[in-house]
Amino acid sequence: MEIYIRPTADDASVVVADHIEAAIREADGDPVTLGLATGSSPIAAYDELARRHLDEGLSFANVTVFMLDEYVGLSPEHPQSYARFIREHLVEKVDLDPAKVFCPRGDTGDPVAEAARYDAAIKDAGGIDLQLLGVGATGHIGFNEPGTSLASRTHLVTLTPKTIADNSRFFDSKDDVPIHAISQGVGTIREARKLLLIATGENKAEAVRQTIEGGVSARWTSTALQLHEDATIVVDSSAASKLDYLDYYRFIDANRPEKK
Repeated sequence: MEIYIRPTADDASVVVADHIEAAIREADGDPVTLGLATGSSPIAAYDELARRHLDEGLSFANVTVFMLDEYVGLSPEHPQSYARFIREHLVEKVDLDPAKVFCPRGDTGDPVAEAARYDAAIKDAGGIDLQLLGVGATGHIGFNEPGTSLASRTHLVTLTPKTIADNSRFFDSKDDVPIHAISQGVGTIREARKLLLIATGENKAEAVRQTIEGGVSARWTSTALQLHEDATIVVDSSAASKLDYLDYYRFIDANRPEKK
């Protein structure tokens, strides 16, 4: 596990953009499949990628995207759907083919069947090369709330009251937040070739501490990153504030060996 600690959220976002750009450029024109996340944490990274597309010629023409999750009951056109989120924050700003951007259908009449279909679609596409993740205050990755199996596949989930309350800032009221979602499972997420997690802000500090230093457990599904052979965690100083070995992680970060 690689840990990057940066002074601010914007600095952390630059590191995330660096990793995503590297995955695209290292493919050298071959297809690249990205798993992308929503929420406030990755927005600045998407803005930075859009700037690099405009100013530096970073192309997304060979990129396919699979989103992590979607609210049940929301159409792709709903203002708070994750399908619309990624269109507004990335797809419409770069040369990403909208036909190669996939998200679970939240407005399906059978979310269980839709979850199975989506999981199979990821496999049929050859899997995900780099999966971007955020982490919730409850330690969830995707919408895999506490108690979710670390072997779970894409599935229908019920959100915790805490997650509903946290996400209510994006809706007119708490009552408007859907209580169900379709999410890639922890097992599905772990099959990505590289995992890249961003967390910023003091409210994520305990989740970050558990993710990096806690025991692997369904209590904090983000701890599954400890089991992945290529996982990178990028945090700002506030999100890193509860780490027991903070000074050591900073020392590693300052003395990171050059990759040949």
